[in-house]
Amino acid sequence: MIKIIPVETKKDLQRFIKLPFRLYKNDPNWIPPLIMDMKTKFNPQKNPYYEHSQVQPFLAERNGKIIGRITAQTNTQHNKAHNDKVGFFGFFESIDDQKVPDKLFETAYNWLQKKDCDTMRGPMNLSVNDECGLLIDGFDSPPYVLMTHNKKYYVNLIEKSGLSKKMDLYAYKVPVTKAPERIEKLAKKLEKRGKFTIRSLSTRKAQLKEDIKTTFEIYTKAWENNWGDVPMTKSEFDNIVKEMLIYVRPEFVYIAEVDGKPAGFSLTLPDYNFVLKKMNGYLFPIGIFKALYYKNKVTRLRVIAMGVIKEYKNRGIDIAFYAKSFETANNHRIKWTEAEFSWILENNKIMNRIAKNLGGVIHKTYRIYDKKIAY
Repeated sequence: MIKIIPVETKKDLQRFIKLPFRLYKNDPNWIPPLIMDMKTKFNPQKNPYYEHSQVQPFLAERNGKIIGRITAQTNTQHNKAHNDKVGFFGFFESIDDQKVPDKLFETAYNWLQKKDCDTMRGPMNLSVNDECGLLIDGFDSPPYVLMTHNKKYYVNLIEKSGLSKKMDLYAYKVPVTKAPERIEKLAKKLEKRGKFTIRSLSTRKAQLKEDIKTTFEIYTKAWENNWGDVPMTKSEFDNIVKEMLIYVRPEFVYIAEVDGKPAGFSLTLPDYNFVLKKMNGYLFPIGIFKALYYKNKVTRLRVIAMGVIKEYKNRGIDIAFYAKSFETANNHRIKWTEAEFSWILENNKIMNRIAKNLGGVIHKTYRIYDKKIAY
């Protein structure tokens, strides 16, 4: 008999966090998250997501053994932005037994129904601004930083539980070589014609604070009409910046300006999943030394965010961002071997075309699922 347990104690949260470590023990492509980071994510006093929304994790247990998990969460920020009543699920894990996801999704469904939601959508860990999407193609390599990895059989488990495709997200793999000459020439021409300039994130503390404020302003405006976009609160943005500053290389973060006004920004991160793999979930006692040792051995990059404010679109700023990223990577002291552009919505024709023109090939596809909630 399968028993569903709401996570309410530290012991239950520990079991929730540790389940994937057992399920993926022999999977070379799974990246263990830092356990301390996972505890922070589910701490209402430390995660600003809880300031506006609710989260309830659940465990599936049979004969005293944890065999599955899921979260159900509201997202008032999403519903305000899109004027809908969507609820979300995330952090789904399960053994290969259909009875387990059936129970877990039924539980999440019922919880969201009580919150007056009319749709269950996911996986989102916890929102579209975090890790999201179920990997449905591209299981033969590890994910890039802040991207997901899951068991191949999850696709069948989820779909047999009554969820259906809502949107696919593409991840393009691109070799880090010299940008095509036509792209370099085009970028320079567009920068001159569009009357914009591109600069890197400042390394000076005072200016860095101003640059972070600028990126928040751009982020809020540039993504507001994208499918599924959820505007972050200032505290959420600050929290993400705090987490990412550990990984960020300022030379790979760009701000575009037109007449001194912010117009767009681009963020590329080193793929620190290579480091996390070595740490196996623990920062202490020796994980910190592993992090310091391996951080300069990372050779992959992920272009994680790129956006342009509406009034400055169609000037070629996005193309110039890509060209600048290639240029920096090729002239860098570290020999970067490949990059991932992720994720890109399947219906974003412009960004998909740019990725392909830069030599990108889709190597992973992630899927967002929906299920209507009946009353």
